[in-house]
Parts: sequence; C-alpha cells; structure tokens
Amino acid sequence: MDCSDCLERLHPYLDRELSERELDEVRVHLDECGGCEPVFVLERVFLERLRGSATSDVCPDEVRERLILRIRQDARGGS
Repeated sequence: MDCSDCLERLHPYLDRELSERELDEVRVHLDECGGCEPVFVLERVFLERLRGSATSDVCPDEVRERLILRIRQDARGGS
C-alpha cells in the first residue's frame, strides 16, 4: 500500500468501514509511514471532536475549517 491508497482509505478506516484485511493494510502502513501518521492523527482527532460536539448531521465547511485550525494550533502548543 502506498501513501495515496492509505490516505484514500483513511476515513473508511477511521469509521471501521473496511474489511479486516484492508484495516490491517492501513494499520501496517500507518505504523511504518511517518508521512501519513500526522494526517491520520489530525483526522482522528477532528472526527473525535466533531462526534463529541456535533448537534446536527451536517457540519458546515467553515466550522470544519475552524476546527482543523484549532486542532493544528493545539498540536503545536498554541492557543
């Protein structure tokens, strides 16, 4: 699996929508690839925060963008 394949399957991986074989392939790639891991962490944290605070089924793009910026700031130790 290359980075492109991994990133394409990232959301289904986080939502556990892949087969066991595909879950394992993505997991192995993430364990071995330092380039994909930060993207995985960002998306995982984003989804966790979104699920924990969402009150509707649709998140407006502007809210998603603000949340991503906040997560990146938090990851850098900013406020």
